[in-house]
Amino acid sequence: MSVKDLPAQSRPREKLLSRGPAALSDAELLALLLRTGIAGKDVLQMADELLQIQGKRLVDGPTPGFGGIAGLLNATPDDLKKVKGLGPAKRAEILAVLELARRAVSQRLQERPLLADPSAVKQHLQLRLAHLPHEVFVVCFLDAQNKLLETEELFRGTLSQTSVYPREVVLRALHHHASAVVLSHNHPSGAVQPSPADIALTHTLRAALALLDVRVLDHIIVGPGEALSMAEKGLL
Repeated sequence: MSVKDLPAQSRPREKLLSRGPAALSDAELLALLLRTGIAGKDVLQMADELLQIQGKRLVDGPTPGFGGIAGLLNATPDDLKKVKGLGPAKRAEILAVLELARRAVSQRLQERPLLADPSAVKQHLQLRLAHLPHEVFVVCFLDAQNKLLETEELFRGTLSQTSVYPREVVLRALHHHASAVVLSHNHPSGAVQPSPADIALTHTLRAALALLDVRVLDHIIVGPGEALSMAEKGLL
């Protein structure tokens, strides 16, 4: 059953146009993207099952759930390929929504001082890192007004560790003429508490960048569904 086959009062499009997007549930919003269900399952049922909380990001089986709308938007193309009924067009639309969200948050950070909206910084980094199955280290380079210049992935590692070279971070800061940076890396395992190695690395990078008069404003650790600011925890 497609969206147009649903009873008039249950059609997400009509509900959105008459009452606004905030009136729709997550499943109804997703149903607008999916448009059609599959044999034996209408589009709202399919959307609801995709959003089910299953304890991990993707559970193989007949009704895989991604753990809510945030989990779905952090899904990889390979994750989406495993879902029966998600053809290339539907997968492309979901991935496009994720990319639009990334760009919207990034644009927000480029238009105003980063420190004026710390929650947007976390959102920006979660959208980039939370879904990755491997550990990466990224740096947000900022200008003298603390506006975002660029976010770059500098190092990639295994699930448990990554090698970060202070010299490369310094060189990229010089390249961008950065006045400050926000460091970030992800913990694919889910725990966002910094390890002693994370704290030691932060202090090493802060000392190296201080020689260029580049400030380290924060080091944010990202996990599926959450992010921790070392600055907020007093660990810088």
